[in-house]
Amino acid sequence: MPGKYSLPTQLRGVSSTCTFRAPIAPASRRFSAACHLNQTSPSPTAKAEDKNGSKEEEKDSPMGRRLAQMTEDAMLEGGRSAHRNIEQAGFSEELKNELAERIAATSFRSQYAAAHSIVEMPVFCRRTGHTRENAAAPKWTGIERVEDTTLRMLDDASKPIRMPYKIPNPVNLKLTPKPKKSRGERIAEAKERTSTYTLSQAPGFSEEEREDMRREMREQLTPGAHSMPISISGLSSLANERIEDAIARGQFKKIRRGKGVNTKTDHNASSAFIDTTEYFMNKIIQQQEIVPPWIEKQQQLGSELNRFRERLRADWRRHAAMLIASKGGSLDVQMKRAKAYAAAETRLADKAKLEASFKEDTSVSEINSDGRIVSKSETSQSPAITNDSEEVSEDLAHLPPLRDPSYLAIERSYHELAVKQINTLTRSYNLQAPASAHKPYINLDRELNACYAAVAPELAEEIKRRATERARPTSIVPPVSSSKSGSLGMAQSVKVHEEDQAKGYGMKELWRDLFTKS
Repeated sequence: MPGKYSLPTQLRGVSSTCTFRAPIAPASRRFSAACHLNQTSPSPTAKAEDKNGSKEEEKDSPMGRRLAQMTEDAMLEGGRSAHRNIEQAGFSEELKNELAERIAATSFRSQYAAAHSIVEMPVFCRRTGHTRENAAAPKWTGIERVEDTTLRMLDDASKPIRMPYKIPNPVNLKLTPKPKKSRGERIAEAKERTSTYTLSQAPGFSEEEREDMRREMREQLTPGAHSMPISISGLSSLANERIEDAIARGQFKKIRRGKGVNTKTDHNASSAFIDTTEYFMNKIIQQQEIVPPWIEKQQQLGSELNRFRERLRADWRRHAAMLIASKGGSLDVQMKRAKAYAAAETRLADKAKLEASFKEDTSVSEINSDGRIVSKSETSQSPAITNDSEEVSEDLAHLPPLRDPSYLAIERSYHELAVKQINTLTRSYNLQAPASAHKPYINLDRELNACYAAVAPELAEEIKRRATERARPTSIVPPVSSSKSGSLGMAQSVKVHEEDQAKGYGMKELWRDLFTKS
């Protein structure tokens, strides 16, 4: 029954006078302040407000709704003091029972929160069983339970069915029709069939020749007319027939029999020190004249590397000879200068060897050509001493190694591109070849140092060859002067070939081709 409550309130430090209207249908009833509820006959003011209808009920102030919410929360969460306030407020039994039911429902929901979360799970999560199982499963303790292990084994035992299931296409049991032939093919086959018969009926043949042709046609239609059988049984019967014919002719009587006769013994095949599989593979490769792909790649890599090194040495030899000759002097002076550069390259190589020997362990010994045991330091120092003696004997100038930074800057792009291409080829070769046949990558600086050391001893001979070699005659034909003075001053016998007049093409032939009806 609707009514108006106007009572003072004292709840959790909130002091106010609340005026609320009880709802007509308390589906989810809001409770006012914990104060005395006057449920006697309504006052005239309440009757006047009831006459206004549901408009004033919808226009409750937000502050009133907020205070009602706070009062309800205080009653639900306040404990004994809240229950005592409810008893002192003088609520009706209906409101008390509803409030008790809500408190019991809240405590039940908090006690079984996991079960409520499973029940209230969204629809899209209920479609898959794993989400529901994960929500209902206990907390992970680090040890797999027996139930989970069994379920996992059962899931992994069989392959899941492909979804959606694809129905296999029905098998066509009808006989496939013969392929249709064109009219030209049918005419050609008919001509081929009738050509032999027409030839046999030609008037130029005698009766015996016609009979032979008919016999050949009949033999072609017999089962054994083909020269070679097609099936395995036919091949075996043909082989047996030929063997029997050879035995009947006596060809097997002269065959030498005995152990080791007509056989070649390969001792390497039964050797315990050779891998049988590798030996037979190499033998098959030699007999069949085939090579593995990585062998062909190795040949290609070797040819590319040799071509690059030869060009590098040839270019540097030509440039170094021109560089030495550009400094002037006689031929002997230039050759001595080239030998001095060669000696400088030798000193640089000996210095690098000496530094490498100091980095290595000197306790390791080697055996020289005389059979004596010497250390690596002695072997590395011996060539340096001989080179010093040679330099002193020839009395050469002490020059630094010959280098030209400008030449290297010009050729740097080509060198880097060539080295990159060779390294790419080496990488592809190493991917195909076995580990024992791998090739190392090349380095531009290392290749240049090797080029300097290899070309330096040849510079003197190169300068001498360039200075003493006769110039080769050029094969360039001088241009013919087109002026009259040039034609008069230079007598040249030129044979002019004139075209035949019958083959000429003039205006007459042009008009004929344009206006001739095709």
